[in-house]
Order: sequence, then C-alpha cells, then structure tokens
Amino acid sequence: MTLTEHFLIERPSFDPATGKAVFTYGLDDLRFTETLTLPAGADPSAAASPSFAKLLELTAIVLGVSYFKLKAPFVIAAPEIALSEAERAFTIDVYENGLGEFYARNNLMRFGKLSIEAPLDSEATRPTLDLPNRTLLPIGGGKDSLVSVDLLTHTGVAFSPFAVNPKGPIITSIAVIGTPPVYVTRTLDAEMIRLGKEPGYYNGHVPSTAINSMIAALCSVLFGYNQIVLSNERSASEGNVEFDGRETNHQYSKSLGFELLIASILSDATGGALKYFSLLRPYSEARIASLFTHETKFDHVFSSCNRNFRLTGNDGPLWCGECPKCHFVFLIFAPFMAKDRLLSIFGKNLLDNPAHEGSFRELAGLAGQKPWECVGEILEAAACLYTLTRHADWHDAAVVKAVKADLFAQYGEPALQLAMAECLTDSHDHHIPPALAAKVAAYAV
Repeated sequence: MTLTEHFLIERPSFDPATGKAVFTYGLDDLRFTETLTLPAGADPSAAASPSFAKLLELTAIVLGVSYFKLKAPFVIAAPEIALSEAERAFTIDVYENGLGEFYARNNLMRFGKLSIEAPLDSEATRPTLDLPNRTLLPIGGGKDSLVSVDLLTHTGVAFSPFAVNPKGPIITSIAVIGTPPVYVTRTLDAEMIRLGKEPGYYNGHVPSTAINSMIAALCSVLFGYNQIVLSNERSASEGNVEFDGRETNHQYSKSLGFELLIASILSDATGGALKYFSLLRPYSEARIASLFTHETKFDHVFSSCNRNFRLTGNDGPLWCGECPKCHFVFLIFAPFMAKDRLLSIFGKNLLDNPAHEGSFRELAGLAGQKPWECVGEILEAAACLYTLTRHADWHDAAVVKAVKADLFAQYGEPALQLAMAECLTDSHDHHIPPALAAKVAAYAV
C-alpha cells in the first residue's frame, strides 16, 4: 500500500447558536467533515474563551484518529493549530499508543516514527476558568459507570449523566438514574465509513474513551462542570500483546497512564479549573462486580455486550452470551451474585455451555491471548474461575469442571488464592481527589 504523505487537521469551528462544531480533515486528495451537535444553551462567554478554543482544537486532533487510520501516514499536519510541547506529546501518544491495537492487528510499524507538524504554542496554560462545582459522569451502559452512580449518590456528589450518541443500554440506564443527561450527537463522515470497508484502506480500533473525554471537556466548559468523573478500573491498564517493541492495550485510553496525561492537558487548557479522574481506579473488575450487587435497579437495563453499541444498532437481547465481554462479565459476577439473579440478567448459564470453554480459557490465560476486548486482567479471570471451583452453585458447571485441572496446574492453588485476595484489595494508585477518595472508601466496604 502506498502511504500518503501526511494527514491534515484543519482548524475547527463552533457555532454557539446551534451548538454545532465542525471538524475537517484531509488525506491525499480526500476530504472529510465530522460534526458534533452539542446541547443548546451554552454560555456565550464560555464559548468565546481561550480555554474553549484550545479544547476545540485538541478535540479536532483526537477525533482525527478515525480518518488518519484509513492510510496511517507518518506525518500529522496541523498548520493552523498551535501546540505546546506537552500537547505535541499528547498528540503523538494518542496516535501511537491510542492506536496500538490498530497497528498490531494491521501489522503496521509506527511506534516512534510519527511526527506532528504544527506551530509552537508558547503559552503553557490558559487563564483560570470559573467553573461551578459540578460533576459530569460519562455513562457507557455497562456495570462500571453504574457503580460510579451508586458511589457518587451515596457520597452526596451531584452529577449529570453524559453520553455521545446514546443508544440502547445507555438510554435505559440513564432513564433509571432519573437525572437529566447531557447528550452530544457525533456524526462521522459517511465516506470515511465506506472507505474503511474498501480494499486499499485500513480499518480498526480507535481510542473511543479519549474521543468521548474530549467531547465531555467541551461540554464541561460550555455548561459549567469542574470535573469529569470516569469509571475506568485498574484492570484497564493491562495490555494485550507485545508488538513493535511495546505493549499494546485495547483499553489504552482507559489506562491510568493515559488518565494522568489527559488530566494534565485538560487542566492546562482551563488554567487548572477542570479535573479529570476515574472513580473506580482503585478497583479490580471483580471488586466492581461485587459493588454492583449492592443495587438491583439496573439489572435489566445495563449491558457490556458490544453488540448493543454498533453503528447499526441492535434489536436483539442485552447479552448475546457468545462474546468474550459477555463471558467475562458473567465470570466476575458469579462469585458475588446469587445464581438466580445472575441467570435472570443473562437469560442462560454461560458457564454450563461446553462450547464456551475456549473463550474462558483465553480469558484466564490458559490458551491463546487476552481478547481484544474491554476485559479484566488474565490473573483476575483465573482467580474468579478458581473461586468457582470451590463454590456450591458453580463447581459442577461444564466450563468450570473442564478447566479446573489445567487452572491448578498452570497457576497453583496458593497463587490463585492470593490473586483473589488481591482482586478484592483496593489500590492506592489512583488520581481521585483525597476528600472524595476518603468518602468513597468509607462507603465501598
């Protein structure tokens, strides 16, 4: 494939009257336009602020990954967007590590080879914005953000649910939350979507959490929120495979490393006014599953199955029961949730189908590699399976019986016991403001 010379990012525009932001990109002789439609009623002075202008430009850069990946050139050009040294490093990180899975699955060597051509912005920070003490909480439709809802509610932190292109479980979950949401419509260029299916163009995974976080930052400034609270767990920092000299991670933009990087960028852009952190960073996926069991009202509206979040939508059940996401979520709930409740949520026993054995083996590191999905750590999955071998409700399930001997042989029972204990021990490696961290820790026992 002939590589295009560079990927062009033009200066974006925003109309506060309509709430429409327009982003334009170039790739060879191709031109693409993407739009965001934000809610009406933005503060005109906020829209005219240097902070919003900077965030809009950075959003243009991050959204651009969807168009860049069609050809994956080595040069990113933004001739009308001035970037500080920190913002240049952020851009390269998004286009290298954020697209790590895309490069690995397309066998493209790009790490350490990309460059950004843009004017130098010598102004490291913007004037401090006056943002109200309010929280914007992205809702993904799965268990994690709903645990954050419970934690924030019980610690007295008011919040507004936030989502980009809400559908399916996002809408049903927010309906149960009962708090007015902030919704944004993202309209991708149709030609980009078409070309991604054509020979001669690449396609693959993009860092969606980075994209949605930048859009949330725009809304925070326009509508007055001083913190964006994510729901990313500590397991998200574990990668999938080694490729081109680096660990590549399907969940890179959910990792702690990226959280610290984007938090710094958003803080600089707003003069320190906007905070960004994950409320669930101290927890493993298993610990989050145990916290989810405290509340039943979301049982039949949430889903982590990716079939619910396709561009074409999904008219089927909330859980397909066949994919690694379904299998992993079922696995981490099983040690903590009553069996009849879990079967009611999923509609069937995913651990009692011999056809699923291979998938559970991959999750637990007994075969293949960690799936390219938002699933937890390999040792965490192994520890949960170990717990089920000793659980009255699950020890006779077909998959549990089939993997038990290999599980014990590979890890050893003492190591699995220790791993389960560590899954349920909260980490201190997080970015949560100390006062809030203390309140959450007191509640989440």
